[in-house]
Amino acid sequence: MDHNIRLNYHKDCESAVNRMINMELYASYVYLSMSYYFDQGSVALDNFMRFFKKQSDKEREQAENLMKFQNQRGGRISLQDIKLSNFLETHYLEKQVKTIKKLGDHITNLHRLGAPQNSMAEYLFNKHTLGAE
Repeated sequence: MDHNIRLNYHKDCESAVNRMINMELYASYVYLSMSYYFDQGSVALDNFMRFFKKQSDKEREQAENLMKFQNQRGGRISLQDIKLSNFLETHYLEKQVKTIKKLGDHITNLHRLGAPQNSMAEYLFNKHTLGAE
């Protein structure tokens, strides 16, 4: 059944919102994967885990807001299979670029502290840098 009430909502806008929804969900999926990597017993960096889980939650929430918007405007939500969405990795939004920059800064600081050779550096970074966020 096609929804006839489109509320002055062009198909191109609907398609663009669907692309954004899928990008947000893909980013959430990647961050979630990273989060639970740091939760493994062999890694056990709980603040890294929380940092990436928080990023995943933000991305998912943004996708949900876009889905609500799509429904309010009379558009149809079209979700893609995660495996088919790998191309989205290269089309991050500005906030993802900022997050990646922040991660790069964290990695630089870890190297300055002597990581990965100095395991105390990872512990201190996990406790004091990510724990403060």
